Amino acid sequence: MHASPLKYAAAGVLLLLAAAIAPAQSIAKDAHWVAAWAAAMDSPGPALPAQTLRQIVRPSIAGSNVRIRLSNLFGTAPLTLGAVHLARRADGSAIQPASDHVVTFGGKPVVTLAKGDAVLSDPVALPVTAFEELAVSVYLPHGAATSTIHSVGNQTVYIVLGRDMTAAATLPTGDTDDSRYFLSDVEVSAGADARVIVAIGDSITDGVGSTEERNARWPDALAARLQADPKLAAIAVVNAGVAGNRILNDADKPYRGPSTLNRFDRDALDKPGIRWIVLLQGGNDISAGEVLTSAKAKVSAEQIIQGMKTLIECAHAKGVKVIGATLLPKGGTTFPKAPSPAAEAKRQAVNAWIRGGGAFDAVVDFERVMRDPAQPDRLLPAYDSGDHLHPNDDGYRAMAAAIDLGFLKREQR
Repeated sequence: MHASPLKYAAAGVLLLLAAAIAPAQSIAKDAHWVAAWAAAMDSPGPALPAQTLRQIVRPSIAGSNVRIRLSNLFGTAPLTLGAVHLARRADGSAIQPASDHVVTFGGKPVVTLAKGDAVLSDPVALPVTAFEELAVSVYLPHGAATSTIHSVGNQTVYIVLGRDMTAAATLPTGDTDDSRYFLSDVEVSAGADARVIVAIGDSITDGVGSTEERNARWPDALAARLQADPKLAAIAVVNAGVAGNRILNDADKPYRGPSTLNRFDRDALDKPGIRWIVLLQGGNDISAGEVLTSAKAKVSAEQIIQGMKTLIECAHAKGVKVIGATLLPKGGTTFPKAPSPAAEAKRQAVNAWIRGGGAFDAVVDFERVMRDPAQPDRLLPAYDSGDHLHPNDDGYRAMAAAIDLGFLKREQR
């Protein structure tokens, strides 16, 4: 019996698919993957019609291949990604067409995520340098009943309604936004010595007060310091800051996101290549006690310290070192409320423990660097973005400069 032409054709298609998938599988098997960029998904976002979203990311370390993770963490229904592309950015919404790649998931260009799920792409053979801007374009053919976002992106998202424009060299003028949609991670394959620092915290780590489009957050400035030192250029920095976040309690307006205790694995410890964490958090736990009426929100300094101890224990159990950062002064701010003497006493108690408690592997004294010597409960005016709470670009650079790189060098040995 002779095989039909259709059977031969089907076999040929399967062989072609296998050949297309095989290179990605061999890359994934042999590569040393590390986190190079991140945005912690923190909130359910608006319902979206069918559209293309183009988002700009900037890996903090060089690599020979790239893969991305997309999340439906806060979705209320399945989410279909109809097409995803990765390319080098040119300018604005424009990409370099020769660098454009179709992103696949298990060898397929279309994937549907169940609500709450995330998906890691197949590797894309696109060599990147540290701080090279990449464009990730996603088409949602059915929109999203509820989107999943990182609220404070400080980076323009380009939007085209109704059409798949993922492969377009330049997008037509349309809507923009500055949150992150669905895109939670960029990973690169790098040398065997590549390691990762995760900066986890609240709006000060998220970069509120910094200039949009400038990558001027303190984790960005720290990454620049590392890349300027050949002995440390194999260390990536990823930002797991969430504006309005707390260590102990989940979102409760005006506070945002799952608590750090609840998101610590996903947003920090599960990042490939993680070696260190910088923890700068607790300020919102203190202020919430002044703003919210629930007994649960009215936490003590001792409860905040115990939350930090729990995070340290979880990190140490996975061989990750934790650098504790003192809380910045808040005097003069009115958001979400001017700090009371009791709140200031809590901040001072937490900072005293961070400095002298001996629980952290190292300490960076951000308060000492950022406070005004003439009014120690306030930010130095030169570092104040204007709200007396969040630093400006110069302040964020000063914070990054305060981190002892000698500690990282000793740990690299």
